Amino acid sequence: MTETSKGLLAMILACTIWGLSPIYYKELSHIPALEVMSHRIWWSLVFFVGVLALQSRLREIIVALSSRLGRVRIVLAAAMIWVNWFLFIYAVQINRTTETSLGYFIYPLVAVFVGRFIFGENLRNLQWLAVGLAALAVAMLTYGLGVAPWISIVLAITFAIYTSIKKGLQIGPVVSVTCEILIVAPTAIIVIVLAQSGGQGGFGITWYDSLLLIISGPLTALPLLLFSFAVKRITMATVGLLQYLNPTLQFFCAVAVFGEPFGPWQGLTFPLIWMALAIFSLSAWSQARDARKASVNAAGVGTTETYPASESSAKP
Repeated sequence: MTETSKGLLAMILACTIWGLSPIYYKELSHIPALEVMSHRIWWSLVFFVGVLALQSRLREIIVALSSRLGRVRIVLAAAMIWVNWFLFIYAVQINRTTETSLGYFIYPLVAVFVGRFIFGENLRNLQWLAVGLAALAVAMLTYGLGVAPWISIVLAITFAIYTSIKKGLQIGPVVSVTCEILIVAPTAIIVIVLAQSGGQGGFGITWYDSLLLIISGPLTALPLLLFSFAVKRITMATVGLLQYLNPTLQFFCAVAVFGEPFGPWQGLTFPLIWMALAIFSLSAWSQARDARKASVNAAGVGTTETYPASESSAKP
């Protein structure tokens, strides 16, 4: 199997785990979302620290937290991912997985918007059109339901901000996520201890619930490791397209598995979002193709300048 094939397989597995994770969290709906979230943080920390220990990389955590600017960015990233993770678990538990799917469909378009106004990235006309269609879809759903799809909006915004913060971190994904989890771990431990001491904690009541809570660590860590493996072996355009597998599977879980309502307003909204994503993907692919052509042309010019015809023709 080629390295590219390995990367594709790893990316598909990562997105499949993310996309089907609502089924897992649905099994824990009888345990408060805050407690489930706290166990997710704790067992993820155990898993990540174990991985870094096996790789003799624990010192990288200290290095990552040594600078003041690095600590500020990690704390902000930790806050964003905490809100994102908790809201996802909460939404699944209250039968609003459809909104989580919509949020992660909207996220790439919100990220483009953030890139324009925070990082000064230029947007093509088609990309502006995609963002406009996404905004129209959210406005239509708000009008139709009489309330804004706040879960979708918060999930998309927090993950877009989280991605923006991570863009400025000069450390690997495993170390950065370990640092982020380490920041919120004290709060998680307090929640778990209070729940257990009050006799209402979910851990230890049944072996099944306890096992599921422990598995939340590997379930969080494994797709991240697969993702990190994949992005080194496949193009970013492929990564971007395959990531849509995640919200697509979440949508499948919501409608086909959980039987959540999917009314006419959702029926109008989702096709608009999918159209926006198709336009965005086409524009991104075209932009990447133009960038490759420009790079090849620049390399050609550089070669011509470095090796003039008179010199190259003199070589045997």
